[in-house]
Amino acid sequence: MVLNEHTIGEVKKLSYRPDLPMIVQSDRTILLEAQHPLFNEARQALAGFAELIKSPEYIHTYRITPLSLWNAAAAHIAPEQVTEVLGTYSKYGVPSTIVREIHETMKRYGLIRLEKAADQLLLTGDDPLLLQELTSYRSISSLLEEHREEHEYPVKPYARGLIKQELIRLGYPVQDLAGYTSGEDCPVSLLPTTASGKAFSLRGYQQEAVDAFHAAGSALGGSGVLVLPCGAGKTVIGLGALCQLQKATLILTTNTTSVRQWISELRDKTDLDPAMIGEYTGEQKEVKPVTVATYQILTYRPDAESDFPHMELFSKRDWGLIIYDEVHLLPAPVFRVTSGIQATRRLGLTATLVREDGREEDVFTLIGPKKYEMPWKVLEEQGWIAGATCQEIRLPFEAKWREAYAHAGARQKFRIAAENPRKLDVVRKLLDRHGNDRVLIIGQYVEQLEQMAQLLDIPVITGKVPEKERESLYQRFKAGDLTRLIVSKVANFAVDLPDANVAIQISGTFGSRQEEAQRLGRILRPKQKENTAHFYTLVTRDTREQEFAMNRQLFLVEQGYKYDVIEIESLD
Repeated sequence: MVLNEHTIGEVKKLSYRPDLPMIVQSDRTILLEAQHPLFNEARQALAGFAELIKSPEYIHTYRITPLSLWNAAAAHIAPEQVTEVLGTYSKYGVPSTIVREIHETMKRYGLIRLEKAADQLLLTGDDPLLLQELTSYRSISSLLEEHREEHEYPVKPYARGLIKQELIRLGYPVQDLAGYTSGEDCPVSLLPTTASGKAFSLRGYQQEAVDAFHAAGSALGGSGVLVLPCGAGKTVIGLGALCQLQKATLILTTNTTSVRQWISELRDKTDLDPAMIGEYTGEQKEVKPVTVATYQILTYRPDAESDFPHMELFSKRDWGLIIYDEVHLLPAPVFRVTSGIQATRRLGLTATLVREDGREEDVFTLIGPKKYEMPWKVLEEQGWIAGATCQEIRLPFEAKWREAYAHAGARQKFRIAAENPRKLDVVRKLLDRHGNDRVLIIGQYVEQLEQMAQLLDIPVITGKVPEKERESLYQRFKAGDLTRLIVSKVANFAVDLPDANVAIQISGTFGSRQEEAQRLGRILRPKQKENTAHFYTLVTRDTREQEFAMNRQLFLVEQGYKYDVIEIESLD
């Protein structure tokens, strides 16, 4: 091999540094040693531009994807910062092909832009040849008006969302600088003292999140997603954005309980007249300057052939802002409507960008890119959320259940494992261990939960329980009259039980990382006494449930939590 100046440089870059924790591979995967002293530091650095794929005991695997890099670019992370992180922690340096791909991929964000001139929406960019190439695709040309200038292509009025979806599929995410309609005015301010008499202001990171979304009112702001832990005050951040814009606002959230919590926060922390706040649910249909609705009511229709009668809520007022709470759960029909309302400001709130249906690209294009993220562990260190210990407790089957499991189909196998009767014994032990704590027992299967509620004499909340009864049980738990509560997935989202400090997960939705985030979030509100929470997951050993649990724990590991696996025999 003849060494010239270039190849010598490559050899130097790829020289072996055994004291570092990471290997960057040419297929865009990254291997990170979990036991290395620099693990936490490197993990936090990777979080801004890479996705955790798997996390066994010793080596965690990350992947750099185009979408992870475009989100980083939208958050003003430069390609040089990404390659610097990789170079700082990599044993072998960074392959030159990866460096080149990172730069090329990240620089695609903003190459193609949507802008507005007079009343015309224009697809534009600095490279006329690239524009000519992309607009020659039938999927793009069908969304354009007659061509006018070599660097400006008029877009059909209805196609602002559609053309962004098509271009990201071609590998070119659009930077949308076309601005927004003003929307109906709605004067509103945050109160310095809440209606309940407590001093109030946005925390530093909450104001940072609002500012990142608003971008001083420029075209760079007004659409995007803010990623913060459960318990970090995402609702308050939504109120901050509303007060920053002072426009009529539609807030979409997961269930009626969440709707009423938003309304409670609006009444407690803003100077809005209660008559200006509307609830739009299965029980009430009010359309006010600030309206809070559920995704369920929007996606209701009498039958599969009918239209969605409540989607007209999007046009009932001249909204200046739409807030999508728990944006990772946004249903497909709401995506379709959102595609057509790109001139309205859009704010997504979530604890995790992971979607089980793989539609992260649609969140990026239709709601907006990630504009702000606050790591869970950083807020824990600052005392804004509780610390958490996470344990998976593995237990065996009895012989007759093992036989039923062996003869079941794949989906039924998971349920048989999830409903293992021996979990009741473990729950009893954990309740004894946490006799003075506030405990949530969380599960997926209603029959399992109802049976456990009867055997343990603990109240249960499922979808069958009327809304008023749910509210009563939540209030009793908050007041301390109840210290144990069994809940189904109806409590996964936006249920505020600040004193809960123990969660026992007895069954879940297959390998859902987003559900793991929400369930841990139920117990992370800061505590007045010991600011520590305990999260237990009960898993039947050597079953499909154990396989899915490995995927669920990815979220916990990604956020920096230590995840211990213990056998039932060692549970004292």
